[in-house]
Amino acid sequence: MSASAQQQPPSWVARMHVDVTPLRASRDFRLLFFSGVITYLGSMITYVALPFQVAAITGSFVAVGLIGLAELVPLVVFGLWGGALADSLDRRIMVVATEVAAGVLVMMLLLNSLLSSPQLWVLYVVAMLLAAVDGLQRPSLDAMTPRVVAHDQLAAAAALNAIKWQFGSIIGPAVGGLLLSAGGAVAAYGFDVVTFVLSIVLLWRVRSIKATGAGTQRASLRHVVDGVHYAMSRKDLLGTYAVDMIAMAFAFPYALFPFLAEDLGAPWALGLLYSAGAVGSLIVTLTSGWTSTVHRHGRAIVVAAAMWGLGISLVGATTSLPLVLLFLAIAGGADMVSGIFRAVMWNQTIPDDVRGRMAGIELLSYSIGPLLGQVRSSTAASLTSLRASLVSGGVLCVVGVAIAAIALPSLWNYDDRYSEDAIRERDARRDES
Repeated sequence: MSASAQQQPPSWVARMHVDVTPLRASRDFRLLFFSGVITYLGSMITYVALPFQVAAITGSFVAVGLIGLAELVPLVVFGLWGGALADSLDRRIMVVATEVAAGVLVMMLLLNSLLSSPQLWVLYVVAMLLAAVDGLQRPSLDAMTPRVVAHDQLAAAAALNAIKWQFGSIIGPAVGGLLLSAGGAVAAYGFDVVTFVLSIVLLWRVRSIKATGAGTQRASLRHVVDGVHYAMSRKDLLGTYAVDMIAMAFAFPYALFPFLAEDLGAPWALGLLYSAGAVGSLIVTLTSGWTSTVHRHGRAIVVAAAMWGLGISLVGATTSLPLVLLFLAIAGGADMVSGIFRAVMWNQTIPDDVRGRMAGIELLSYSIGPLLGQVRSSTAASLTSLRASLVSGGVLCVVGVAIAAIALPSLWNYDDRYSEDAIRERDARRDES
């Protein structure tokens, strides 16, 4: 083969794979990745077991729904506070300490499930505390990735991080169902406790990672407010938050899936409806090598969010189960494309000394949106119809995303080759190495 042929860029076919370079190149990223795979699998099992146990104790749909409401306030409050702590303390210590705390809380669920009459209040209190711990941990965990992965590998790292969430989302509920049927809540919580032990062992081996300037600022309300001011000064960042919030608030219809399954005459397919989006996301992730060649991340985010809305509208416009599953998979894949490029923009452009606080804001943006979407979709369905709620939500998503792109042109025009923030961070990483 000639030298010129060897130097030719890879074809589009060669790029349709998951890029595992960060796993090969960074020991700390490997430890964080496999810790995440293990702990998220266990957490998804507990995610299934908690409502199962509440339903078994109360027999009430409302009681089950209150779990999410109980988790919301702690997640918001401690997500912001966790961001401030991530910019003030050693992020590795934060992650290990909160992982230990979460393991202890799941142990409390296990002990409660061993009682002859498990206490309902324990389930709600622990759910709130787990949400608080998650809010404290996630900003530090998210802020560690840009420090352990090369700047030009951040797109690949974002795709790999998505895989662990997809693995847990697809496999976790299935394993949880088997454990609950075989040994009840005791088996499910016991499995999760074991995953926490394994995860902590891996996290303990990660090197110390302190934020730039850590120790010079104490985590305080002023510290949090300074982070919000930075976010407000970055219109391109605001655009990523706005687009994601709009997409989820208008077109997140998962609360309607039980009714959609009945409407399709296929109640047996409820699980398929819930997993179709995750399957679409996984397909995109496993063929995500091309993402490293994209530079206009803002446009990719806007187009992908609009595709999510279009997919949800098409779900409402068809009565064919195979087509519904196909459109849900397309929507899930589009959402993953948006998620990958949002993560790349955040990791490539946010200075390390505010990275934790920005991660706290990001946590709120992708946690609150789906909750609002559940309320909107169910309210619209009760006022109009199931189909009208799905179609209108998707249309509103497309329109809202377009308005956000017009109102925030810095998002639409973002290009990592010319962004001052991306260039500054790229040069800073080069100086570190």
